[in-house]
Amino acid sequence: MEKYMSRIVKYILVGTMLMVICMTTACSNKNKDNTAGVHISILAKNSQYTDVDYESTEVIRKVSENSGYDIEWKLRQPDSYYDVVRELILNGDTLADIIQLPDMDMNMEYINTGKFVCLDEYLDYMPNYKKFLQSNPDIKASLTTDTGHIYYVPQTVLTYNYVPCVMYNQEWLKKAGKSEPQTLDELVELLRIYKSEDMNDNGYSTDEIPLSIIPDFIPYMFGPAFGLDLSTGFIIDDYGNVSYSYSDSVNYRKYLEFVNDLYEEGLIEKDYEKCTRDIIKERCSRNITGVTFDYSWHMSMLYSAQYNEYNGDTPVFKGGVPLSGEHQGFYIGRNAVSGIFGVTKTDNVISAVKVLDYLISDYNEDMYCFGIDGVSYCIDDEGNKVFMDAAKDDAFIQKLGVNPICVPSRQSVAATDMLLPEWHIRLDKQLAKYVRKPLPFMYVSSSDVDKNNGYINYISKYVDDEENDFITGRQSLSSFDAYLNTLDNMGIKEITSIKQKQYNLYKNNM
Repeated sequence: MEKYMSRIVKYILVGTMLMVICMTTACSNKNKDNTAGVHISILAKNSQYTDVDYESTEVIRKVSENSGYDIEWKLRQPDSYYDVVRELILNGDTLADIIQLPDMDMNMEYINTGKFVCLDEYLDYMPNYKKFLQSNPDIKASLTTDTGHIYYVPQTVLTYNYVPCVMYNQEWLKKAGKSEPQTLDELVELLRIYKSEDMNDNGYSTDEIPLSIIPDFIPYMFGPAFGLDLSTGFIIDDYGNVSYSYSDSVNYRKYLEFVNDLYEEGLIEKDYEKCTRDIIKERCSRNITGVTFDYSWHMSMLYSAQYNEYNGDTPVFKGGVPLSGEHQGFYIGRNAVSGIFGVTKTDNVISAVKVLDYLISDYNEDMYCFGIDGVSYCIDDEGNKVFMDAAKDDAFIQKLGVNPICVPSRQSVAATDMLLPEWHIRLDKQLAKYVRKPLPFMYVSSSDVDKNNGYINYISKYVDDEENDFITGRQSLSSFDAYLNTLDNMGIKEITSIKQKQYNLYKNNM
């Protein structure tokens, strides 16, 4: 009996040791596979900050260590990434097991090389991605080609929050005795006051610049008041019909007439085409401008911050509602998909799709957004993540590896909120209800690639150039009909029908 009991105790001890070993192995390998030593290469963009190498940051190191794989990061500088990687994909050899594509591959050029696997055929190995697609049918529809396959895992951005909006100098509004404009007419009245009065009390009424705006944002600011979406050029009505805003013979002409009037009256500066964010920042530091339009983030983090009196509690530059005209105004949101990652056809396909799926695990996505527990954030008494003081230093955040662009990360509203003052967070949630989705990202069918390239290469450049010429008066609006005829001759009606076909397919994929 004693021998029997001692044998049982021995078995129990051995069993316990094996269980501990198994648990230790499982904890060190998030993928729960015997993958030690399996080499997986990832070609992606390095940081835009020259003093940051993602591979040496704590966030990316932890991602690699927890994967259970031998990950080799082939990181390239962002400024040359497009030219180098595009050429290698189209004309070179296989570059890596996982590749961050240099662009969105709208025309499926990279897909048609035959170098990338159909990820939808490997979803049994990708539980995280399968769950993501089920939770985001709109993104799934965007990523599905006309053959029904999905080739890429997306990098996503905020769509309804912290989008570009109009911002007003609150000190100037108060001095003018005006509230934030709701309509185009109210804005014009305000800009005329700013142009004629000494709004900054420096003894001069000639140094005020009523409206400072980056030229690319003029269509965002004024187009919606005319029922136009000039961000992509294409707009979808309530019945699912796609039209091209730049060829709207009535509303686009009214838009051009309005903006040209602002220009002629000096309410938009004569050199507006040269205006940059740095210029607007400098003007704020001298308190010489009253209105701007930019990504909401800059409201508190850049523009208000230029004023000595700004303490974080009360805004100096504050966002307002979208301007309305003959049409109810709206803000134009962003497409969720901002980048894509694919797996190449190598001997490591199964391991590569598992690693790509691992990269988008909830644990990793949290780390991309918030950093490291106890280093960049802590958990408060209510169980919420709170950024620590060190995380308020952008240099610290970048060197830690937060918000890395080398992985399929997903921007977080919660993480963005944590970096901003309370007044800005509340305002963002109020303005989000005015945001309208743009035309979704959609792949072009193989039969329409050449025609779509014609739009990208010629038509879009043509309308941009003509818009600026009409606004500045370099070209008279008396030639507007000729402009429309040129668009017709360039095939805009056919391009619009292609976009309609794409959108119909997108809806069917939902």
